[in-house]
Amino acid sequence: MIDFLNEKELRSVFTKELYGNIDEMIEEEKLLMVNAILLLKKAGFCKELKCILLYSFGDSLLSKRMREMIIDENEKKKDEKDERLMIDLCECYLTLVNDFPLELLSICVPLLLKTASKKEENEEAQKEVEMALMALSSIHFFEYVKKELFLDEISEIIQFSQGHRNLTHLAYQSAWRFLRYRFVHDQELKDVVMDELHVVEEATKELKELTRSVNWKAGEGEGKEKKEEQIIIRWLNTLINCYDVCELSCEGNAELVACVVKLFRASNGHCYEISHGSINLLGAMISRKSACVSDIVGKGVFDVVLEKIQQSTLDCNITRSCMKFLWNLSERLRDEAGHKADEANFEMLKRKILEKLEEEGYEDITTSFREVSPFFDEGNETFLNDSEVNFFVNI
Repeated sequence: MIDFLNEKELRSVFTKELYGNIDEMIEEEKLLMVNAILLLKKAGFCKELKCILLYSFGDSLLSKRMREMIIDENEKKKDEKDERLMIDLCECYLTLVNDFPLELLSICVPLLLKTASKKEENEEAQKEVEMALMALSSIHFFEYVKKELFLDEISEIIQFSQGHRNLTHLAYQSAWRFLRYRFVHDQELKDVVMDELHVVEEATKELKELTRSVNWKAGEGEGKEKKEEQIIIRWLNTLINCYDVCELSCEGNAELVACVVKLFRASNGHCYEISHGSINLLGAMISRKSACVSDIVGKGVFDVVLEKIQQSTLDCNITRSCMKFLWNLSERLRDEAGHKADEANFEMLKRKILEKLEEEGYEDITTSFREVSPFFDEGNETFLNDSEVNFFVNI
């Protein structure tokens, strides 16, 4: 049943009251801990897969019980520890809580990385590895984890999978998500991820495979969301975060640009989150100069954005993303003038784009946006209200 719950339903079911009832049933021995763990791991898995925030668990008595159990079990002698119980408790706790005590991270991270390092390719082992990496990926970017607790292990897990493909798509994406979140506290990790582990190339391969595996013919909202679609959304979010903090050269990104354009066309009208995420990723790449202007035209990005914004029905988020993309493209064309080796070809390309923008009326709009540019500083475009967005759409 949990698989079929949407975000609103998950929030209404997994409340502080429910967690309190579960804790009381465990205390009164009406519910075995092993069964409570099964339920909570499932809830945490769905919460993380669907990228949903649930705030009730951290303040509950059940959270306190689990936290104390993890610490107590960890303090036992090695031959007295129940490692399977500790793994289950760590997975439940990490996937459901939003603030992680440093003491628990120092216990849970090495333990779950040890589980995730299993190289067996049977289904049971793959599920264990997937859940361990999913739990690790739930440790948000604002949480500091010492590099010595994870870097060698997570790098080895990713590199081994690159050669042997022993991880599921979700497990592999979760490994990358966990590592990406560590950028915030250690900028040197960017070099490891980009130069040694090749996140762009790997993400492109994964997105291509996942795009082929989804039945895009079903209309939007038909049936429950597929696991593959959720993994695509997680990849898009991870890549957006990467480009937000890394200025990467254009070389090597053309294939990703083409892949995302194809993904957008496939998902448009089928999955709102994927089509919206695709536009946001392309916008991040053009903003951070990680996509060549020639690729933006040659791979069809420019046409995709214009097609989308010209549809008769748009919500404000898609509109905002499209307008931000056109804004960033216009800025790129101005910033890069005079800095190209092949100046003649660049000027011709620039003129072609600007003429198209002017023909469609968007150059006037981006000029108008430039007059209210404070909205576009520090990510403040999210504060444009519906009436302002509708005004630009009507133009």
